[in-house]
Amino acid sequence: MKLQLQHLSKRYGTKYAVNDVSTVLKPGIYGLLGANGAGKTTLMRMICGVLRPASGNIYLNGKTIEDLGQRYYSHLGYMPQDLGFYPDFTAREFMLYMAAVKGLDKKEAKTRTEKLLEMVNLSDVANKKIRSYSGGMKQRLGIAQAELNDPSILVLDEPTAGLDPKERVRFRNLISDFAKEKIVILSTHIVSDVSYIADTILMMKDGRFLLQEPMATVTDCIDGKVWEIVADSREAAEYSRRFSVVNLHHENNMVRLRIIHETSPAAGAFTVPPSLEDLFLYYFGEEAQNERSE
Repeated sequence: MKLQLQHLSKRYGTKYAVNDVSTVLKPGIYGLLGANGAGKTTLMRMICGVLRPASGNIYLNGKTIEDLGQRYYSHLGYMPQDLGFYPDFTAREFMLYMAAVKGLDKKEAKTRTEKLLEMVNLSDVANKKIRSYSGGMKQRLGIAQAELNDPSILVLDEPTAGLDPKERVRFRNLISDFAKEKIVILSTHIVSDVSYIADTILMMKDGRFLLQEPMATVTDCIDGKVWEIVADSREAAEYSRRFSVVNLHHENNMVRLRIIHETSPAAGAFTVPPSLEDLFLYYFGEEAQNERSE
């Protein structure tokens, strides 16, 4: 299984939402990271055939998705950022409806519906109306419908947005369970959601890929640029003004700061192993800080 994006571009007016993006995806989990407005959703909608690229092509196993037509969509499972549910449907009714839309026969639709509702832990509430569901339950139903046709390409756009920490952990575990032998593209601006489960990181900014790296080596480019220092409150305020501070922690009368800088920010600072969150802030600066505070 190979999904190839070749020089994809999409422009709205004079602004490029996606600008000459190319990559080759094989089975595995890809974390698509970027601040809001980076182009992630536009790229995913093109992969899913919701939007047509202004230029470039998408290939599945060497054939364009236009040539494949409906055969391409049979390989695809998509959970958009804002999945429209029918609030008066029960979860079971919604799943059977989506199965019909995807072209499953009645027997297969029923079998897949029951199996997936059990996998996402909704079997006990399958006959309750969706309007009564919490945000986490709706997100689990969303990934279940994306899996109905057992797709080989699973595209998830901001699937954990708005979930509490417990639901996010549950959702990440679900994605890992579903990911076997699939191409999974998980778009988010919540770094921790992909740091645990992604095999490869794709980072976007201004419609382009900043990097495409395996998770094991993605932070190598900022090795030696992440520092910690312990300072008093006055010094900490000055460091916060002058440098990119990833985190600070008050310890008795002192403050421990984690700083990203090319060289040592001060005497007494020492380097620490970089994290994916450090890398995100390194590239996005104030954009990343604003999103971490939301």
